Amino acid sequence: MNYWINFPYFAALATLFWVLAIAIQLNKNMGTIVISVLSIAGIAVITIFAISLWINIERPPIRTLGETRLWYSVFLPIVGILTFARWRYRWLLNYSLLMATIFMFINISHPDTYSKTLMPALQSVWFIPHVLVYIFSYALLAASSIVALWGLYLAFKGEYKNYILPLASNIVYIGFGFLSLGLLFGALWAKEAWGHYWTWDPKETWAMLTWLAYLLYIHLRYRHPDAVRTPLIALALAFVVLLLCWFGVNYMPSANQSVHTYTS
Repeated sequence: MNYWINFPYFAALATLFWVLAIAIQLNKNMGTIVISVLSIAGIAVITIFAISLWINIERPPIRTLGETRLWYSVFLPIVGILTFARWRYRWLLNYSLLMATIFMFINISHPDTYSKTLMPALQSVWFIPHVLVYIFSYALLAASSIVALWGLYLAFKGEYKNYILPLASNIVYIGFGFLSLGLLFGALWAKEAWGHYWTWDPKETWAMLTWLAYLLYIHLRYRHPDAVRTPLIALALAFVVLLLCWFGVNYMPSANQSVHTYTS
């Protein structure tokens, strides 16, 4: 049985919960408990599907781009609900729920073939933590990017708010920590699978460039704490580098020599 055929039902139910959460937020007099419950209910629905798919195909569903989009639909709303619980930023939660919904419907329109087999290189203890940690860091850094774009928009209008950069930085610091762990787990995985910690594979190179791009943002914040536009621009551009690492490298000519072509 192809368990993937059940995904549209799970996606529709999660979308219903998230649309209700977004709609309720339009009434600013509504309490946060209902919004949180609906958001978490949608997360639970997609998480249940992801775990059920894992059991059904007898391997972790984190091999293809479609499978990573599935986990992105889990982790991005988690980031949104955590920031909502901490800072009560409804717009950031709405962004997280909306993007998760978009990723779900991309998977519906472009379903993967969820085979049970894994190539030998993926049969490693480091495979699961490497990919999941990376996806979670991508979800965090995506949230920081929307904060950066919002800050740039407000700065352009002359209405910049002082909370923007501290909020972006708090998210980046956590995301950068997970990004660093992903890079470390990837090196350990490469050593086990191919005998070398680092081979300057195209995917590895872009992963390092992504790490350096966010390190540059952290450096700018540390060296120039009063600057606004420069770090915001650096943060927005860092996410472009991240997207090139995640999606773009697969379309580059050098990808033909990459050992990460199993993700296609």
